[in-house]
Amino acid sequence: MRKVWFSTLSLVALYGCSSTGMPSIPFISSLPAGVTLIEEVTPPRGQAAIPYSKYQLDNGLTVILSPDHSDPLVHVDMTYHVGSAREELGKSGFAHFFEHMMFQGSENVGDQEHFRIITEAGGTLNGTTNRDRTNYFETVPANQLEKMLWLESDRMGFLLDAVSQRKFEIQRDTVKNERAQNYDNRPYGLMWEKMSEAMYPAGHPYSWQTIGYVEDLDRVDVNDLKAFFLRWYGPNNAVLTIGGDINVEQTLEWVNKYFGSIPTGPKVDSAPKQPAKLTEERYVTLEDNIQQPMVLVGWPTTYRGEQTQASLDALANVIGNGANSLLYQKLVKTEKAVDAGAFQDCAELACNFYVYAMAPSGEKGQLKPLYNELMQTLNDFQKQGVTTERLEQITGTAEADAVFALESVRGKVSQLASNQTFFNQPDRLQSQLAQIRAVTPESVMSAYQKFINGHNKVTLSVVPRGRDNMAVVPADFTPPVRELPTYQKLTDDQLSYRPAEDSFDRSVMPKVAKGVKAQMPELYKVYFDNGIELLGTESSELPTVQLEIRLPAGERYVQNGQEGLANLTASLLQEGSKTSTVEELKAKLDKIGSTVSVDAGNYTTTISISSLDKYLPETLAIVEEVMFEPKFSQQDFERLKKQMLENVVYQHQKPSWLGSQATRQVLFAGSVYERSSDGNEASISQLTLDDVKRFYKQHYTPQGTQIVVVGDISKRKIESELGFLQGWSGEAAPLLRPEVFRKLDKQKIYLVDKPGAPQSIVRFVRQGLPFDAVGEVYLTQLANFNLAGNFNSRINQNLREDKGYSYGASGYLASNREVGAIVFSTQVRADATVPSIVEIMKELDQYSQKGMTKDEMTFLRLAVGQQDALKYETPAQKAQLLGSILAYTLDEDYLKQRNEIVETVSKETLDTLSRKWFSPEDYQIIVVGDAKLLKPQLENLQIPIEELEIVH
Repeated sequence: MRKVWFSTLSLVALYGCSSTGMPSIPFISSLPAGVTLIEEVTPPRGQAAIPYSKYQLDNGLTVILSPDHSDPLVHVDMTYHVGSAREELGKSGFAHFFEHMMFQGSENVGDQEHFRIITEAGGTLNGTTNRDRTNYFETVPANQLEKMLWLESDRMGFLLDAVSQRKFEIQRDTVKNERAQNYDNRPYGLMWEKMSEAMYPAGHPYSWQTIGYVEDLDRVDVNDLKAFFLRWYGPNNAVLTIGGDINVEQTLEWVNKYFGSIPTGPKVDSAPKQPAKLTEERYVTLEDNIQQPMVLVGWPTTYRGEQTQASLDALANVIGNGANSLLYQKLVKTEKAVDAGAFQDCAELACNFYVYAMAPSGEKGQLKPLYNELMQTLNDFQKQGVTTERLEQITGTAEADAVFALESVRGKVSQLASNQTFFNQPDRLQSQLAQIRAVTPESVMSAYQKFINGHNKVTLSVVPRGRDNMAVVPADFTPPVRELPTYQKLTDDQLSYRPAEDSFDRSVMPKVAKGVKAQMPELYKVYFDNGIELLGTESSELPTVQLEIRLPAGERYVQNGQEGLANLTASLLQEGSKTSTVEELKAKLDKIGSTVSVDAGNYTTTISISSLDKYLPETLAIVEEVMFEPKFSQQDFERLKKQMLENVVYQHQKPSWLGSQATRQVLFAGSVYERSSDGNEASISQLTLDDVKRFYKQHYTPQGTQIVVVGDISKRKIESELGFLQGWSGEAAPLLRPEVFRKLDKQKIYLVDKPGAPQSIVRFVRQGLPFDAVGEVYLTQLANFNLAGNFNSRINQNLREDKGYSYGASGYLASNREVGAIVFSTQVRADATVPSIVEIMKELDQYSQKGMTKDEMTFLRLAVGQQDALKYETPAQKAQLLGSILAYTLDEDYLKQRNEIVETVSKETLDTLSRKWFSPEDYQIIVVGDAKLLKPQLENLQIPIEELEIVH
């Protein structure tokens, strides 16, 4: 919701890519039997592209390898060309459901072992499903690659014997919880389901959501899921993509060993393109637990990769993306809408073009006038079109989106995997950029006339419950009743298994080569005479510079009753200068491919700058103008204040916000930490422009300002480029008054009412300690690792995998310079609220009394001790590392110190901390849910209940 008008990722010039030292693909004279080389691609010097080699195994598995030796890590992606569009009528949600099942163990990998093995290796993993594909991926230290291939191959070829009806039922509950959490219990969460049902005819592959319908999940059993796997999860319907610090020859040998024996699956033909066709206008109304009505209008267009896609994307940018867009200028800046925009949603079989606008809360939220304004804005576009200059800015943005995705190995691998799956061409970067550059004012107008102007559309009105009179017009479309085919139960003998035969013992997990060592980047420091401190590191992987200026101007410095002032000041700083409008500044930045954004946090306001190194002087000239010559107009101030008030309404209706605010009120009552940093209606309403100017004068000061620099620039040059800061003067920001927090003695249940909620948020909370890097807070984090700090932790396994109460549960330590908190949190089915509380209390009690097991201690040492390989890869990760060192005055080698602690800390030390910090009786319990339903059940726990009024 909060706008950042300078934050447009742009990269107009790509010439600098020749300095990145992109690796070439080594020629392999002989390939393993059963492996065929399809192509090798090494980009021409100076061209932005991804080097790769593509192979195919005899069983049809496509393999793409892309070496990148800049960091000691590898990313593995297994993409199956199956998503919800391949599902049968009445069996929606299967593709996503099977994504869950693929983590439940296979013939040679035990239950829940997949997550444990990769976490223990110091890696990260996940899986995602969309309409057209399902992918599974992991990023691990480079020495773990063979183990990853063993894991992925075991679930491709040896999964079904490990899939049981019990596992099926548990994951079915998990998927239902996911739907409840992300759709049914989320504001606006059902609008895409309603839009798709109206946009597509019944039975169209995109007419249902990837999550599926609960009624479909309820009527099937494990054999239906097995049949889905056997149909779609063959190697001939998969792409295995590996990037990072790999030896190509060795990797191919491993791939062939582990995947080569898996039999080919059934033939998979390309699905026909099926863009929607509307024969009439359709109006749909969704009543929801919201306060800000929204109108969403959609038109069918083409499909992903079709030649007009780039022009339609440009059209969406012209109409509704950024400060120079028509919708922002016509609706948001004039305060007719809280938010408005346009975008094209493109998938393999069909694309749609959307415009939307969110109305203010209250009686001003009638959607009919807003809809008319939307349509008038489109008419305005038809009359004026788009200029070549505006297209140049949009082209820069599109180029940046393509190129900056290559900062990480994961970004490169993901692009290769997706493009191979949908286009049989792994690297499409240059062809995509060519399409973008070919867009003209005429092609954009042609796309508008062909798909939007005068064509049938779907209009969805999202309104508060009981207020359907606020809709654009009364609904005239209701989806037809779902006519499901008669369910035919599958028997085991109807499933055609494809057993694989190996010449090696697949039950033996591969041994790992010697550990990899991540190198802490070499740092340099600069101290300015006016008090500014700079910490930087030189990185030549990309010809870019990332720079953060952190000012002592966070919300913590705001006086009581003025909450939101730091955020409002940061927003107003981005509304132009005394000499340039925001639109002019935005155009300048887009043209040179730079970004500038200003964001207020707890202790600091950060000016974030991203630029090609050769354009850094021009970018910093704009930063200087923004910092030292803010416009601070009364008109902009009033508009932004209204937007902030609407943002408060939007955020405060989310269950997650209610849980967080309840935590603040319970733990830190009577202190500044009781308040929400985004402010509330009372605090924002009374802010004045003079308050902003006063806060700016006091806190935008060099005294206490810290700068972080990561990029292709030397210490000497950055000192020169930041010369404009040398003459900056100002007094130190006012000192913070230390906070005193009252201790909480007696345990209570604090109940926050959210009427009709299908789920409850359950939190166990207690006060903790302020931040430390290597002291008790860090040691307590280690102690929590096996309790609630990873997927295989006790609480998550209990609530998600064993009981099926929740989509996930976690625990964490939150801390800053002054205060800390320990939080265990989950979102559960409403009928599982009390049982979940009982289970969390049981887990806390057992863990605090008995500590962790020896196996858990071994798991902790391995998992946490090998994570460094993943910590220094991207400029953003390096900037975060440097920022922490500056903010907390940490030793430059504090990560090394942490690793030594992990290697040497005793189980007894961590168990002692568990007894101190994890005893269940020391925690306050917060429940956000339907109070009328829950209160009688909670009373059975014999714990005092207080109904908590949330401060909005």
